[in-house]
Amino acid sequence: VQLGIYQHYKGPRYRVLGLVRHSETLEELVYYECLYENPNGQYWVRPRDMFEGNLVIDGKEVKRFTYVGA
Repeated sequence: VQLGIYQHYKGPRYRVLGLVRHSETLEELVYYECLYENPNGQYWVRPRDMFEGNLVIDGKEVKRFTYVGA
């Protein structure tokens, strides 16, 4: 995962701030920030595998997040 701006497959953009680890499992998590007003919070973590993974939407495989630049 590169630091920078990513676009979610639904449209919103996020800024990846870094990789962190779960304190007990040592699982890698992506730490990122919403670049839009989100009433549920500004900062989030998601397992790296899920962040970098693909989804099938309407029969087509798409990336969950796509890097768009620094």
